[in-house]
Amino acid sequence: MQAILDYLKNSGERLDSEIAAATGLSVANVRQRLTALQARGSVMLCHSIRYHDGKAVEGMLCRVSGYIPPAAPGRKSKAQMPPKSNSLID
Repeated sequence: MQAILDYLKNSGERLDSEIAAATGLSVANVRQRLTALQARGSVMLCHSIRYHDGKAVEGMLCRVSGYIPPAAPGRKSKAQMPPKSNSLID
């Protein structure tokens, strides 16, 4: 289960099939472990349907509960404030 949590912390929100491919576990085994992690409150799950080449692909979309990834490095944009009026009469 720790391998799944580590993968989700490093890569963010993922489908169960992507987790299975990355960790080398079967999709059924990943789903079983994700359900156990959800019961503990470690992950958030939702059922998702995505379409690839017109075919519906059902899966479980999951992410780590309460985890906020660190901010990306680099400059941050500053909010633009409207210019202040210089006149005394508004």
